[in-house]
Amino acid sequence: MTAGDEGPNAGGFGHTGRMTMVIWADGRLVEQGQGALSAVDHGITVGDGVFETCTVFDGQAFALTRHLARLGRSARGLGLESPDEQKVRDGVTAVLDEAVRGGGPFDGRLRITVTAGVGPLGSGRTPGAQTVVVAAQESAMAPTSRSARSPWTRNEHSAVAGLKTTSYAENVVALADAVSKGGDESIFANTVGQLCEGTGSNVFVERGGELVTPPLEAGCLAGITRALLLEWGAEAGLPVREAEPDELPFTVLDEVALGEAQLLLTSSGRNVQPVTWLDGADVPVGELSAAARELFEKLCRDRLDP
Repeated sequence: MTAGDEGPNAGGFGHTGRMTMVIWADGRLVEQGQGALSAVDHGITVGDGVFETCTVFDGQAFALTRHLARLGRSARGLGLESPDEQKVRDGVTAVLDEAVRGGGPFDGRLRITVTAGVGPLGSGRTPGAQTVVVAAQESAMAPTSRSARSPWTRNEHSAVAGLKTTSYAENVVALADAVSKGGDESIFANTVGQLCEGTGSNVFVERGGELVTPPLEAGCLAGITRALLLEWGAEAGLPVREAEPDELPFTVLDEVALGEAQLLLTSSGRNVQPVTWLDGADVPVGELSAAARELFEKLCRDRLDP
């Protein structure tokens, strides 16, 4: 495997073009085009791995402790051993030190990937094997999103529901569909018609004087930014909460399209990002959505490891 790039629409980031990726693979820095992993690493052959993406502010990874905790939860959910946290932190330090070498601020994204390591060509694993890769790239976030409804559903009963795995094919296909329609994110329903999540984001709906996000039981990822907005919003007195079961059907997006409700995305690639375009039509930004974005942008640089 060579260490490659991610598309400009991945996670809501846009690349600044000022620098290439900095990559650390199992203890060593590697060049972007340099071979880094075995061709039979299970992360390549069957997508057997987990990952986290952190925002980087001025050369420091945001909410790293929370991301590492979720990395461990996802690994255990796949039946993998919890990653060696010190090894991962060493990789993060090496990558960010290299990224800021030469001076100047560095804002962007950092991705931590842990796979089941070298394994057979089938689904079986080699016990005890594990590969760790850390990569960072300078990038800038868009302030708003253009979203489209996905023609596919998220399976809330999947064996990997709620886990952040490298088996990302359905997200790649759904995002490409949204991009082909002029968007930058695709929004899923689950199998019973409830609003679920985006390909790489959580969703909040502003209606009735509240910001409401689908419950985890709907099949969505327990997003770090989602959790922080719930916590920081409550602390600041914003009416933000998790929805009751069946409170947010997928048809709530019809209300958004009509301007009767508003939509907000959250993720480490977007922070808090109001949706201004849905399925080809402009939609307004809600007052609470704008306030939530302002609050998060203020606190995230002051509280780097909340």
